[in-house]
This record gives sequence, structure tokens and C-alpha cells, in this order.
Amino acid sequence: MSRSTPKPAARPRPTPALLAASLTGQEAPRILAFRSDTARAARYDRGREMRDAVPRETHAAWKPAADRPDPIALLEEQGKSRITDLLPIRYGRMLASPFGFFRGSANVMASDLAATPRSHVDVQLAGDAHISNFGFYASPERDLLFDVNDFDETLPGPFEWDVKRLAASVVVVARTRGHAPRLTRESVLNAVSVYRDVVRALAHLETLRVWYSRMDYGLLDSYARGTVAKMLQQVADAAVHHDGISEIDRMVTTVDGKPRLREQPPLMTHRPDLVSLDSAASQLSQYRHTLVSDRRTLLGRYHAVDVALKVVGVGSVGTRCFVALLDAADGSDPLLLQVKEAQFSVLSAHLPKSRFRTHGERVVSGQRIMQSQSDIFLGWSRGADGREYYWRQLRDMKGSFTLTDMSPSQLHAYAAGCAAALARAHARSGDPLVLAGYLGRSDVFERAIADFATAYADQAERDHAELAAAVKAGRIGAETGI
Repeated sequence: MSRSTPKPAARPRPTPALLAASLTGQEAPRILAFRSDTARAARYDRGREMRDAVPRETHAAWKPAADRPDPIALLEEQGKSRITDLLPIRYGRMLASPFGFFRGSANVMASDLAATPRSHVDVQLAGDAHISNFGFYASPERDLLFDVNDFDETLPGPFEWDVKRLAASVVVVARTRGHAPRLTRESVLNAVSVYRDVVRALAHLETLRVWYSRMDYGLLDSYARGTVAKMLQQVADAAVHHDGISEIDRMVTTVDGKPRLREQPPLMTHRPDLVSLDSAASQLSQYRHTLVSDRRTLLGRYHAVDVALKVVGVGSVGTRCFVALLDAADGSDPLLLQVKEAQFSVLSAHLPKSRFRTHGERVVSGQRIMQSQSDIFLGWSRGADGREYYWRQLRDMKGSFTLTDMSPSQLHAYAAGCAAALARAHARSGDPLVLAGYLGRSDVFERAIADFATAYADQAERDHAELAAAVKAGRIGAETGI
């Protein structure tokens, strides 16, 4: 990931046309005027007209209602469907900081967002688009892509819910790092401005060019400077070496001459009470049929040899998440897949019901719609107990940014990259002309979102304090440092 030519000291802020050119990989993409024909004009004007019903300024407001649900009760209710002995790990990770709480409380924010003005400009929502749920991963061609990377909560819904969660997460992280309020607000304003610019840029293009748009390492690197460039290259270099082979070396051992997943309690354990090798093999056969034909052929060369429970993330802790160790027929070619339980989306209580038969399919479909390219092994299954799952490679050049070390300038740039990726996903899944018409040319929307983000960060800090009080009172148990 070395740079072959020196970069200039500064570069003008990209225009919508330049952003479109970068995202589509075209030096001079053919630009379509918003009003080049009656149909396109009508779509853009529909977005403008939607401002009359829900003005952009109304998105600034956040004030908890008197009957706002108890956030701790919402977490406890969600925990009823999870593995009870793992819940203290979840609460311990949420207790660690306000951002830890924010990451683990998507259901709390979903309830709050449902009480805010709704644009009715719908897209495929990630549903949990906080700033840690973006990062690098490998395309099937082994290119390093940057995109949204968590879809457990995905559902169609109003675009601003994702934007608000992203913006609020920037403020919570910045406060944790001790960044000045002025710099924090500038980061949010800039990120939402980039979101608007990218949407408007893509709205000028043909539908196929929007669908083919992507963000890769080269695109991000071309705009990076100074410490931002250094941070970007460090994460990209680590991602390139963070693949399935390296994970096999770290996670797989040999027992009685057979490959076996290495125990790392309490985060990696064999739990035959929750999943057996036979049940994993049965689901593997079912999951294989959700892949396209060439990948079914590829997966048909493997069989399951071991399975273990693995604790991941913050919000997902307590759900049934397994690692499946597969091997080729001759025992010489191991493969690691992650099998993650898909439960109801936290948005499902506030939005129309999913059209998919299973939550695993809902997650997979949402991911395929929003990402420019997805894991070749992405698919779904249903267990004998009725629980639903989705499958993917455990690691495939996955690279995440360490937020706790970011300077204000690094967070400023990273938040903008996340916003651009989110805008591309929304333009791909919704109607970019309607969305562009709603956002408009001015900075009204970004100023409203910046106000909301500040107010909601205050709320997240109050809720985090409530969690701490609940732990202290013995209402819930928490294991810290795990």
C-alpha cells in the first residue's frame, strides 16, 4: 500500500462532479442534468416538495418526551432473547464509556428516532450506522474497499435515521477524546455536507453508474494528507494482512491429529448446549443453497470439522455467534466462516414489516443492496430450533479504525469518509434524485443534523449514567475489561 507519487500540499474541496467521477472510477462521467427531461425533473421536484411537509430544520430537534421508555428497561427486554451468561460482558462493554453505551443501545436510539419528524424519503437503512460500523474489507477481486460493514438492523426507512446516528456517534467519540466543541461541530457539519454533495453528485448520473460506484483505498488515499494519510495507510496495511489465513494460524490448533478451534474463554468456547457439529453441518448444507451457483460449487468442496461460540462487538454480545471451521476433503485446506444470529431489527417496531421470510435473508439482502460488493460467502440459514442466521467469511482483509487514538483532524476526515460511504449506499438503494431534491443546495440540513447530534450526545451520556447507576444498584450485572 505504498504511494508511488508525492501528493500536493493542498487540493480544492471536491465538487459534486469530481466526487461522482471518483466514486464511479470515470475521469469524466457523463453528467445528466436534473431537468434534462420531464421524468427526472418530476423526481427531483418530488423531493423538494417533501420539504414542505417536513422542513429540513425540523430534524434539529431532540427533547425526550415525558413518557420516553426507560433505556435500561429496553436493554433488559432485548436481553431476554440472548444467552443470559454473556449479558454481563455486554453491559460491561457498554459501561466502559458513553460511546460503548451508544454502540450497544441501537434499540434505544431507534425508539427515540421514531418520535422525531420523519422525512418519508426512504432508502435501505443500515439501522446502526455509527462511526465504528464502517471500514475496509476485500472485494472478490481482492481490492480493498471502504463501506458500511454492519447490517444486523437493516430495514427500509427514512434516510435521516442513519445520518442522525452517524452524526451523533461523531459527537460522542469526539467528547470521549476531549475534542473542542467547535471542532466537533465542524466535523459533523463537514460530514453531513459531504453526504449531501455525494448524493447530489450521484443524482446526476445514470442508474447503472450509481450502482457501480464504490469507495476503495485508492480513492481515499488520493484525498488524504499528513496524519490522516498515515492513519489510512496503517489501517490499510493491517487489513491486507488480516485475512483468513492469518486467522487460521491464530485460532486453529490440532487435537489428536485433527484441526480444532482454539478455546479462549469466555470469548471463544465450545458450547454443545448451544451448537453442535452435527447442527452446524446441517445448517451448512441449507446455507449453501442460498449462494449463487458458482459459489455453491466452491463451498461444496468443504465440510464442517468444528464449531465454537465467539463473542463479538458490543450490541451483538449475547446473540448466538459461532465460528465454523471447514476443511477440504483431504484435510489440507481450512476455511473459517462466521455464523451470526439474525434477530428482529431494532427498527422493526417502528417501520413496516420486512418482506423477507427470515431475518438472515433480511440482513443478507440489505448488505448486498447497500455495499458496492459483498463477501462471496454471504448467505443465510435457519437452525433446527427456529433461530435464524447469516454466514460470511470470518476475516477477509477487514480493517477497522481505532477511534480512541484519533486527533480532531483525523476524526474530521474519517467522519467525512463514513458519510460519503453512507451517501453512496443510500443513493444506490433509494432514489438519489428524490433524496437530492430534499437535501437541496444550502446547508440547512447539515446545520439541523449538527444541532440534533449535540443534543442526542447529551442524551447518550445521561443514558450511560443511568446504566452505571443500574449496575451500582445491582439491577444488572456487568463484567468489565472483557
